Amino acid sequence: MPTLEAVRLPPAAQAVAAGRPRARASALAALITVVSVCAADAVARTFPFGHHTRSVNDLGNQFVPFHAHLWDLLHGRAHGGALVNWQSGYGTSFLPDIGTYLGSPFALLVGVFPRDEIDLAVYVITVLKMAVAAVAMTVLLLTLRPSPGRRWAAGVLGAAYALCGWSVIEATYNTMWLDGLIAFPMLCLVGEWARTRARPLIGPVVVALAWTANFYTAYMATIGAALVLLLRLFLEETPEETAVRARLWALARAAWTTALGIGLSAPILFTVFLGTKHAYPGWSKEFQPVPWSDFLARWLPATYSFSSPALFLGTGALLLAGALAFNRAVPDRERYAWTGLALLVALSFQWKPTHLAWHAFQTPNGSPYRQTFVLSGLLVIAAWICVADGLPDRRALLGGGGVLAVIAGGAAFSELVSPWSYPLFFGGLAAALGALLVAGRARGRRAVALAAVLLLAGAQTAQAAVTVAYGDRERLHRLDSYPAWGAAHDAREAAVAGADGWPAYRTDPGRRQITGNDPLLLGGEGASYYSSLTPDVLTRTMTALGGGWTSRGRSVQSLDNPVTDAVFAVGARVRAEKGQAPAVTRAPVPPLVTVRGGRGPLRYGSSPFRNQELLLGARVYTLPRTVAEGCPAGQEAFLWAPEYTGWARLGTTGRWVEFRGGAPKRRAALAPLGVSAGPSSRVVLRPAYKKAQLGCLDRGALTAAVDHLRTTGATDVKVTDSGVRAVLPAGASGTAVFAMPRIAGWRCAVNGGGAKPADAYLGLVAVRLTGTGSPSTVSCTFRPPGLKAGSAAGAAGLAGLLGTGALLAVRKRRAGALVRP
Repeated sequence: MPTLEAVRLPPAAQAVAAGRPRARASALAALITVVSVCAADAVARTFPFGHHTRSVNDLGNQFVPFHAHLWDLLHGRAHGGALVNWQSGYGTSFLPDIGTYLGSPFALLVGVFPRDEIDLAVYVITVLKMAVAAVAMTVLLLTLRPSPGRRWAAGVLGAAYALCGWSVIEATYNTMWLDGLIAFPMLCLVGEWARTRARPLIGPVVVALAWTANFYTAYMATIGAALVLLLRLFLEETPEETAVRARLWALARAAWTTALGIGLSAPILFTVFLGTKHAYPGWSKEFQPVPWSDFLARWLPATYSFSSPALFLGTGALLLAGALAFNRAVPDRERYAWTGLALLVALSFQWKPTHLAWHAFQTPNGSPYRQTFVLSGLLVIAAWICVADGLPDRRALLGGGGVLAVIAGGAAFSELVSPWSYPLFFGGLAAALGALLVAGRARGRRAVALAAVLLLAGAQTAQAAVTVAYGDRERLHRLDSYPAWGAAHDAREAAVAGADGWPAYRTDPGRRQITGNDPLLLGGEGASYYSSLTPDVLTRTMTALGGGWTSRGRSVQSLDNPVTDAVFAVGARVRAEKGQAPAVTRAPVPPLVTVRGGRGPLRYGSSPFRNQELLLGARVYTLPRTVAEGCPAGQEAFLWAPEYTGWARLGTTGRWVEFRGGAPKRRAALAPLGVSAGPSSRVVLRPAYKKAQLGCLDRGALTAAVDHLRTTGATDVKVTDSGVRAVLPAGASGTAVFAMPRIAGWRCAVNGGGAKPADAYLGLVAVRLTGTGSPSTVSCTFRPPGLKAGSAAGAAGLAGLLGTGALLAVRKRRAGALVRP
């Protein structure tokens, strides 16, 4: 029967009263999460609490620069828009990058920070995402089992989920993965709504947000949520005569909700999918399961590895999850079902077919256990089921302790265990047992219950904090790192801004880069571009011209060469030598659109010097037979040694230039060595290397070639966020060549006629002018592949959502009419 207070309160007030304890549990989860992360970073003296950078690997190389570009977009400072990014890779598609890196609603928060605090903005977003994940899991736990007397445990377990090893070791520097950490409990809630016929219009919106924020982890979260829903339906108590039908209808509602949500996100999903099809292939490898000792070691705190599942969850949560199977207070069917599901998911990590299923049937490039957060969520749910209806008894705790003993014993054979692991593990176990003992004696006394909460929360905070700090230290030792925004960034940004002349010419922020995405971070319009969606045509074209790259071809570097600068209209280039102020060099260059003769099909050869001449349309290099011959006096020496790792200089007084080759990970760029003084200026290589090629540039010939392209090129060029329009000189004939890579999605027209797919001219966008009469204008517009089909699917999803709403409104009106007297 309802209490007297419940009878006296109106429904709205009852809802508010019921929501207050849930809000307090959620606040506890968020507090533990934020305190653990920030305290750990402060102890490790990691940004923003110390001098150690946190921008390691792709965080500094990709995510911070992409968020900086988003800041520019939000403040109207970017060159390009949502469709075309004119700053990277000499012009590339940006919508797939938005879907991959910037689709999260949290990303928009960068706009409220100063631009030179972009590192702080990304850090705040990271911690906020983890806190929201803790809240989402807490709400899910209290939805699955309200348990008024145990809400404090739900808060601690929600924090344990947000602070799982996958989150604090791997996802903390892969910011977009944290959206999956939020998505899993939210999609489980969507499954609950489908099961109970609740919130039919909100569910698809939640699914759409999850898949738009980060489709990759949303895919894994959807699989996990589907498993949870199937288990919930299996455990549901319904009359036998209606059980099958009710469960099928629940599954149908869930499938419809998911389909609508994915449909709403289709404009982004389709472009990302096709963007990956046109991307440089990068790296693929065969899946190999990790040794079981390493698998078990990652359940302990303070362990680190990039190639094994980070399964740390906090000893208290693991104790309760392990105790569930032995807890007779929970119905047998329920405790065995949740335990079995968690066990099967854990085993699926080590079997290739299920491994591939978790990762959309392709082994990922990098960490092979990206689905680990789903197992963490399932274990937290199991822990909650164990404690929600009553504290586990001695038998259950002994069983849970036995599970932990197996984990600790198996982990002893792994080299991943650190000196901190076992003390923290057993200390957390003692604290968890103490908290449960104290809670069992609370008997309504708030002070005693509070002591139990503090003990359990303190153990969780301490274990997580040390694990975060340990991960901070290990990442700095094992991964590439990039500095937070500082004086060097200010100087480079100011130099680029002072030289800016877009679209009359491009300004390259420099070959000596701070990150692989310096044009996004510092401004300008260069060749540098690092993304999972780096176009295949960009990498191959720049490689043919002597360009260098890292990350197995997906991080294309700037090429410091006057011939390619002329071809791509780079009229200003920033050079920043170590310890010196950045300097800007300028040179006259052709416009973005030039006109070439009507020669037949052209193909690149094996020499980057001849390839540059082919694209330029003039002979400007002499090529000595060996590097020992040297260049004629007055000519500029350029060395090409893509596989070489070492140093080179011209003569005995030239500056040393570093080459960092080494396939398949890296390729060294063609590099300038200086102006030759004649036979005495022979190339010196340390160590010696026989496969290098020397090119000697005749500046006079280059100047003549550039003057010709300027004279015959476009007289006016206008650039928009999605295209280019150029006015051609009178009598233009042959081929109009645009200084941008011919990525999929470009369509061009002459004199305002019908648009058709752009032609290609040695990897660049081109339009044939022959047979068009007297061309005066040529224009090209860009639409990312998949946008049209994705928009149609999105419209269908929206129509389905509106139709669902209309159907529900009709049913509600009819139901209201039936109950009227």
